[in-house]
Amino acid sequence: MTLRLFVAVAGLLFAVHTTAADSSPAARSAQASASPVAPRVVTEPVRYDTDDPAIWINAEDLSASLVVGTDKDVDGALYVFGLDGKVVQDKVVRGLLRPNNVDIVQGMQFGSATADLAVVAERYAQRLRIYRLPGMEPVDGGGIPVFEGERGRDVMGIALYTRQSDGAVFAIVSRSETFAPTEGYLHQYRLFDDGTGTIRGVFVRAFGAWSGQKEIEAITVDDALGFVYYGDEGYGIRKYHADPLADDAGDQLAEFGRNDFAEDHEGLSVYARADGTGYLFASDQQANRFNIYAREGNPGTPHVHTLLASVYLGTDESDGSELVATPLPGFPGGLFV
Repeated sequence: MTLRLFVAVAGLLFAVHTTAADSSPAARSAQASASPVAPRVVTEPVRYDTDDPAIWINAEDLSASLVVGTDKDVDGALYVFGLDGKVVQDKVVRGLLRPNNVDIVQGMQFGSATADLAVVAERYAQRLRIYRLPGMEPVDGGGIPVFEGERGRDVMGIALYTRQSDGAVFAIVSRSETFAPTEGYLHQYRLFDDGTGTIRGVFVRAFGAWSGQKEIEAITVDDALGFVYYGDEGYGIRKYHADPLADDAGDQLAEFGRNDFAEDHEGLSVYARADGTGYLFASDQQANRFNIYAREGNPGTPHVHTLLASVYLGTDESDGSELVATPLPGFPGGLFV
């Protein structure tokens, strides 16, 4: 019964700034060996195995913001935690077939209004399940099937992308490595309200290279800059345009982190500042640390991402992660889960 850690971002960014001043291998090694950044909150345990979190910001009452996380098992669940780490029992969704990863979109067009939605990859059901926040009511008509017509359909990773030009919302999903192709590993679906209060999904494209070594699970999207990152486990981090209509949408923009990880490239999350700067966090899973890169890339080379720092958070083979820059009660610099 794995626990999640709620970490104040200020301590993480202090560690990043300290090391970035001297980005030599020796400096990074010294920083990575420092004491772990202590969590502000440790959540109550779940029944089986936590995998991936997402954060919902309650704009009307920040103290009522929530963390949603998967409990990965054949009799799994989607757990909901308050900022105090306690389970909100009446919001927990149970009876899911190995819910793998989850993400949240806020302000999606829903009828004549907008809605905040949690979208979870239900691995063994080979579908996406969608729940409206904060009540966690299902709004998907029983689920959206994914990877239809493919030999391997077990869905794993998911990240949501909101296109800035028109507000269109997309789900980018990955699958189990069984029968997966080395090109087109990821599928992208546009999500929309069908006019009856039900969210549907339509396939948009297949994209993304895979090394063939392990699998791809960790995905994150930088909405403002329009990029999607994913971890090709045991190989590196890859970067593409998130917008399927981009002129070079199918071209890989960057490949990095090849020599920065002990083994698997896992949980990815973005700390986004309004000025376009920030950080990309990546779980160096077997080393029990997070590697940190500049969101905007290196100066003058936006698609070159050099390791800035590595920080320990007291995690044990951390899988998914989520990060927001929004100040929250108890987390004035943002929240990292």
